[in-house]
Amino acid sequence: MTLQQLETFFWTVTLGSFSAAAERLYATQSAVSMRVRELERTLGVDLFDRTHRTARLTPKGRDLMEYASRILDLSTELEHRIAAPESVSGTVRFGVAEVITTTWLPDLIRTIAARYPNIRLEIEEALTAELMESLHHAELELVLAPGHSRTQDLSTVSLGTVTFEWMASPALAIEDRVYGPSELAAYPIIGMKAKSFHYSAIEDWFQNEHVRCRYLARCKSVAVAASMTIAGMGVAYLPISSYAEEVTRGTLNIVKVRPALGPVQFVAVFPPGHSYSLARTVAELAREVSTFDRH
Repeated sequence: MTLQQLETFFWTVTLGSFSAAAERLYATQSAVSMRVRELERTLGVDLFDRTHRTARLTPKGRDLMEYASRILDLSTELEHRIAAPESVSGTVRFGVAEVITTTWLPDLIRTIAARYPNIRLEIEEALTAELMESLHHAELELVLAPGHSRTQDLSTVSLGTVTFEWMASPALAIEDRVYGPSELAAYPIIGMKAKSFHYSAIEDWFQNEHVRCRYLARCKSVAVAASMTIAGMGVAYLPISSYAEEVTRGTLNIVKVRPALGPVQFVAVFPPGHSYSLARTVAELAREVSTFDRH
């Protein structure tokens, strides 16, 4: 019985199929199937009940899953505690929100490459709900995105907060005064799609005053929303740190509103488990290099 066989068995069960495990382990499906067969021969038991259309764990398979998880955790702890950082290897699949991509993500990648040169990264950018769904299905091991500092059934590391402001082009001729939801709703709103984190916050802000805003567009990208806003097409809720230069140049104006929406908390989210994992290591490095507000 080898560590490779146990890892293959673990990911086959976790991801639900031999094909998904093969993709996760950078192996062919036949290689994954062969490793599981060899593990069954070594142990002298069937780990999967193959009489059904989908392979199901046998009682012995369920028992082994618990041991395999513990053994792999101990293997990772040994690697982190004993081995030199440059000898730590593996792949981390993680998802990031666009605000991180356009700010300190390059610094995080450089830091990981310098400290753990043999760690391979697979990075996906998407809206928060999409990333969390991929994390739930074990397609990702880590998500860096806006969210709550305490998330049920997940481990989190705070990355700081980001302040968003309503912004508009001077061409829209919005007055320099405080606007309430009913007044701002008179202008076309450039929003984000429903799977973005602050979509519901914006909707609640308007609806708390029983106001329905008129969306000119709902974007998947903050950059697209910003470019439409700069073009004078509507009002958008944008991260001030990303567009401070445009505000300074006068291509964007901050629209004062009441009540104000609070800053958005960003977190690193990963499945709970052993204290030593590549996902947790990357999460802690993300906290180290994050330029978001810590106060």
